[in-house]
Amino acid sequence: MAALLLATVAACGGGSEGTATTAGFSEGNPDGMHGAVLTDPYVMPDATLTATDGSDFSLTEDTTAPITMVFFGYTHCPDICQVVMSDIASALSRLEPAQRDQVAVLFVTSDPARDDPATLREYLDRFNPEFEGATGDLATIVRAANKLGVPIEKGAKLPSGGYEVAHGTQIVAVDDRDRSPIVWTEGTSANHLAEDLAALLAERESGSAS
Repeated sequence: MAALLLATVAACGGGSEGTATTAGFSEGNPDGMHGAVLTDPYVMPDATLTATDGSDFSLTEDTTAPITMVFFGYTHCPDICQVVMSDIASALSRLEPAQRDQVAVLFVTSDPARDDPATLREYLDRFNPEFEGATGDLATIVRAANKLGVPIEKGAKLPSGGYEVAHGTQIVAVDDRDRSPIVWTEGTSANHLAEDLAALLAERESGSAS
C-alpha cells in the first residue's frame, strides 16, 4: 500500500511552512533508496522557458540526460536554496566521472521578476558552471512546478522592500523519458543523494543490458 509524501512550502529566510501537495511513494522504500520512490511518477510538463544564454529551453526536449535533478528556487533566497544547491554539487563530486556525465542539474527560478538569465548564470556558476538555469513567465513556471509536485507562492514582504518566495524545497529527478522516479526532500545529505544517483544509474544500465 502506498503512503503519502507531504511536501511543504518553505519561505526562504525563515518564513512559515505549510502542507502543499502529496505524492504516492513506496512505503518504507524497499529498494533501499534515501529519496521517496514514486509509485505514480510525475511527468515533466511540456513548457518552454528561457535558458541562461537567452535561448529557448524546453523542459521536455532539452532535458535529455539519463537523470536531470530539477530544483525550483531563487537567487535571493538567503538560506535553503544555497544549501540544497551546495548539496547537489557535493553529491555529483562523489560520483565516478562516467556517472557524473549522465546527470544534469536544472535550477528553475521561482522569482522570474528578479532572476533574469544573466543573474541565474552568475548564481549557478558559484556551484557548478555546468548547471543549467531557466526563467520565464511566472504563470508558466508555477504550472510546470505544480505538475512536478512543487508548489510556489509569493511570500511576505520584507522590511527591506523585497519579499520572500515560498516554494517547495524538494529535488525532483526526471529521466530521459520525462518521468520522475524519485524525489528527495530538503535535508537529504550529499552522500545519500550520491548513493541514490549511483543506484538509479546502475539500475538503468542493468535494465538496458537485459
